[in-house]
Amino acid sequence: MNAVPRRLSSLLAISLATLLAGSGMASAQTPARTPATAGGWTATWTASPQRPGTNFTPNWSEQGFTNQTIRQVVRISAGGARARIRLSNAYGTAPLKVSGATVARTASGAAVQPASLRQLTVKRARAFTIPAGAELATDPVTLGLSDLDSVTVTLYLAAPTGPATYHAQAMATSYRAAGDHRADSGAGAFDQTSLSWYYLSGVDVIGRASRQGAVVAFGDSLTDGYGSSPGADNRYPDELAERLAAMGRPRAVLNQGIGGNRVTVDSAWLGDRATSRFRRDALGQPGVRSVIILEGINDIGMSEAPSPIGAPPTEVSADEIIAGHRALIRQAHARGVRAIGATLPPMKGSRYHTARSEAKRDAVNTWIRTSGAYDAVVDLDRALASPQDEDLLDPAYDSGDHLHLNDAGYRAAAHAVNPTDLG
Repeated sequence: MNAVPRRLSSLLAISLATLLAGSGMASAQTPARTPATAGGWTATWTASPQRPGTNFTPNWSEQGFTNQTIRQVVRISAGGARARIRLSNAYGTAPLKVSGATVARTASGAAVQPASLRQLTVKRARAFTIPAGAELATDPVTLGLSDLDSVTVTLYLAAPTGPATYHAQAMATSYRAAGDHRADSGAGAFDQTSLSWYYLSGVDVIGRASRQGAVVAFGDSLTDGYGSSPGADNRYPDELAERLAAMGRPRAVLNQGIGGNRVTVDSAWLGDRATSRFRRDALGQPGVRSVIILEGINDIGMSEAPSPIGAPPTEVSADEIIAGHRALIRQAHARGVRAIGATLPPMKGSRYHTARSEAKRDAVNTWIRTSGAYDAVVDLDRALASPQDEDLLDPAYDSGDHLHLNDAGYRAAAHAVNPTDLG
């Protein structure tokens, strides 16, 4: 492809969008701002629930837990004076009995700061049950969390759980111990590890973030952070939260990516299709104000090649992907949420790349840039491309597979977001 016409097309599209915004014509697409969720709660950390199953790395989801304690560490984006924890049994086939749970500020690894340890309750009871298919929020605790604090959530599961609702690619370490160690401040009992999260779907706060509203980053492995350094919180939503905090504009930024996820195709291992899970995973987050949508590369790539975990190719056209994006925008606008579209980054040299898949990617990106359907555009295609070949990831940003980003690439993706577009 000739580089000059496509880059010129991008500039013309951006200029046209700017003119429309200045004239007021773009305002017809833009939803009114919505207040934060009743009660003042805003999500400050999230993970999208997935069905138990085999995935990219070994995990404990299929076997579940019996008389075991799970300790999970997450980094929130924006702080607050009070917190609550959300747990999901979305894909459980039986009620989940939680015998006890705690939350604390993280010390290091599986250790917590003893003075910060709080018992979690539901309706003031330390033991509680989450029905099959349901999510539950704990009672509030006073914890006093700062922006970008690390929080440790510990669950003791005495009775057999059966297969566990989980999030496959945590890019962070979770810990397991035999018996009840929910109140341990030390890490000694937690001698088993996993790179997935289990049952944990959200941390909510009441604080400054509640007044601004949350930004949901919705997508696939490029949002989930595959290729970033495990345990370093270098996914692009993490980098965006850090950037906003450094600007003195801290904001809740929520990661609702699922590795391998597609706009149009359901998968037992790679998550429900985007058009199905969007209402729960994006619009259902407390205090959501805007959503950045980065989806479609797997619809394109898995039309050409089987999934890395064995799913056969499923043919999806560019028009079908665009129709899916339109459906997401309609859902967002119906809820008064601002919809921001991200173009699909280069993938030349990856297992997904063929002349046909490149043509589909170009068609989807052209529509995202020029249709005016989105309230704003994050042009990752241009921001992450090699200066020598616009269809290739910049080698400085490539994790090695020519598809996923490294830490520098995720930082560049975060810097491609215009903070004023977030609403």
